[in-house]
Amino acid sequence: MRKKKIAILGSTGSIGVNTLKVISSFSSYFEVVGLSAGSNIKLLNQQIKEFKPKIVAVSDEDKGTLLKRIYKNSKFPLIYIGFEGVIKLIREINADMVVIALSGTSGLIPVLEAIRCKKDIALANKESLVSAGSIIMREAKKNNVNIIPVDSEHSAIFQCIKKEESKKIKRLILTASGGPFLNYTKKQLKNVTLKEALNHPKWNMGKKVTIDSATLMNKGFEIIEAHHLFNIPINNIDVVIHPQCVIHSMVEFVDGSILAQLSVADMRLPIQYALSYPNRFSNNLTRLNLTKLEGLKFYKPDLKKFPCLSYARYAAEIGGTLPAVLSKSSERVVKSFLNKEIKFIDIPKIVKRVMDMHKIIKNPSLDDILSAEKWAEETTVREIEIQKGRL
Repeated sequence: MRKKKIAILGSTGSIGVNTLKVISSFSSYFEVVGLSAGSNIKLLNQQIKEFKPKIVAVSDEDKGTLLKRIYKNSKFPLIYIGFEGVIKLIREINADMVVIALSGTSGLIPVLEAIRCKKDIALANKESLVSAGSIIMREAKKNNVNIIPVDSEHSAIFQCIKKEESKKIKRLILTASGGPFLNYTKKQLKNVTLKEALNHPKWNMGKKVTIDSATLMNKGFEIIEAHHLFNIPINNIDVVIHPQCVIHSMVEFVDGSILAQLSVADMRLPIQYALSYPNRFSNNLTRLNLTKLEGLKFYKPDLKKFPCLSYARYAAEIGGTLPAVLSKSSERVVKSFLNKEIKFIDIPKIVKRVMDMHKIIKNPSLDDILSAEKWAEETTVREIEIQKGRL
């Protein structure tokens, strides 16, 4: 059997590292042909030595130049530098599937480029669908490209729906852990620390998505993502808090039946399914022991404590360029929080102010979306400076 050729964009991040763990466990089925990273060339170099990709791209130009010196006497890998290097990798690599494990809005153009190169996508980048979901799905259909979700929630829905028609689906139910501050009061949220916000109770993820999970913005992004992936109206997508993280999401059908996907909280499972689809491979990962569960609990999200979820739903309902502004503003304000420049409770305040100032374009082109993201970045930076002056 021919090995499936995989390229991973963002190989040194949490999803990228776990993807390589899965591939290592199934080396007779998968072959790594391309890797890209931002600046962590120490880890990237280890990955190159183990998986021997043909092409590598490094976004950070200084680090890319350094890596190129290391391999100056080697035929492989070819090393490309900068954002253009990532695009060049996508165009030149002979891959069956591209894993998009890039963080934030940087994933949009690579996703579209991979689709236009007719490569199937394993998608772990929410922001690309949040900003330009309609364009991405239209391009995927036009180029006959499969987009397989890697997020545990969307993987769960994908597995439950299979080939069911959307008209048979009443609603999607996304589950959320509630993050580290589920039982905090609004008063307590005023003084949470960065360390506390990064201490997710169930999942080990990158810093940005961990903070997005703590504010529930991540779940808002997932509503928009599910809307585009599964062609389900926004009003038919609900969120429930499920602290045990055993059920990863559910699908309710028009007859009242609900299908759920259950497993332990391990990102290697949805990654493996995305790579192996439509097949399933046996593995040695921890199994869910139903007899040890003390019960499955579900709660409504508290939108007063976590307004980011309602802001995301509003952006989805309005549409146009507003979701792109939401995504880019959120990305920039989280970066500011990670740098300890603002408080945790400032995150939703600043995002909301930026959203309120935006002049929406209803049926945007890709250029309109990119311009909206640029505007959101600049406006958010100004609002952050204003907020810092209030501290």
